[in-house]
Amino acid sequence: MGDWIVGLAGTPQGAQLATLMALMSAVAHAVFGALQKGRHDPWLTRGAIDGWLAVISAPVALFLVPWPNAFTAMMLAGAFVIHFFYKVTMAMAYERAAYTVVYPVVRGTGPLVTVIAASVIFGEHFSALQWAGVACLSGGILLLALRNLSEETIDPTALRTGLLWAVLGGVTVAIYTTWDAYGIRSSLNPFTFLAWFFFITALDFPFIAAWRYRRMAAPPALAPLLWRGFAGALIAWVSFGGVMMATRLDKVGEAAVLRETSTVFAALIGWFILGEKVGPRRLFLMTLVALGAVIVEMGG
Repeated sequence: MGDWIVGLAGTPQGAQLATLMALMSAVAHAVFGALQKGRHDPWLTRGAIDGWLAVISAPVALFLVPWPNAFTAMMLAGAFVIHFFYKVTMAMAYERAAYTVVYPVVRGTGPLVTVIAASVIFGEHFSALQWAGVACLSGGILLLALRNLSEETIDPTALRTGLLWAVLGGVTVAIYTTWDAYGIRSSLNPFTFLAWFFFITALDFPFIAAWRYRRMAAPPALAPLLWRGFAGALIAWVSFGGVMMATRLDKVGEAAVLRETSTVFAALIGWFILGEKVGPRRLFLMTLVALGAVIVEMGG
C-alpha cells in the first residue's frame, strides 16, 4: 500500500485522490469539532481522544509498519512539540471564547500562512486566480468569525484573550501542516510516519487531563467522556491522516485550502443536526468559502 501511494504522487490520479482525501478530511474535522463542542472541559476531551489514539495507534506503529529511520524520528520529535503547542492553544482558546468564534479564526488563518510557507519550502506557486480563491476562502471564514463575534456577550477581556489564542492556533496549524507534509514526504513508507505520528503525538495530553481531572471539585462521569474520546480518536485518524496523505500525493497548499472547507461542513452540521440557526448572511459566507475552494482547485 505504501509503495502504491508513493507511485501515485505527482500523477493526475494522485491529484484526484488528494482532492478526495482533503475533502474527506474536511468533513471528518467538522465532525471532530462538533464532537468537542461544549460537552466537557476541552483539556479533558483532548486527553480522552489522545489516550485512545495512543492505544489504537501503538500496535500499528510497533508491529504493522516499518520502524522510522533517524531522519523520520527527528521529524516525529518535531511534530510532537508542534502539535503539543497546537493542542494547548486550542484548549486555551476554547476556555475563553465560544466555539463558533474560535473555530473560524483558527481555520481562516491557517490556509493563508500554509500557502505562503509551501511556496517558500516546497516551491509551490499559486496562480493569480488561485490567490483570489484563497482570499475568498480565508476572507469568508474570518467574516464568519466576525459575524459570530458580534453576537457574543461574554467578558471582552476574556474574548480578546481567546481570539489571540485562536490566531496563534491558526498559525500553528500552518506550521504543523507544512512540517507534517515534509515529514510524510521524507518517509520511505508514508504509513510509517502516520502510525508513529498518531502514537507519539498522543502521549502528552492524557497525563495533563488526568492531572486536571483529579483536581476538579466535581469531575464529570468517566464513561461518556471516554466514549467521546474513542469516537474522536477514530475521526482524528481520518481527519489528520487524510490531509497528511493528501500533502504526500499532491500540493501542500491546495490540500490545506481544501481542508478548510471544514468550516462549511461544521456550519451544515450545526444547522441540520444540532438545530443551530444559520440565516442568510452565514449562508452567503459559507458559499463564499466553498467558492474559494473551488477556485483554488480549478485554477491550478
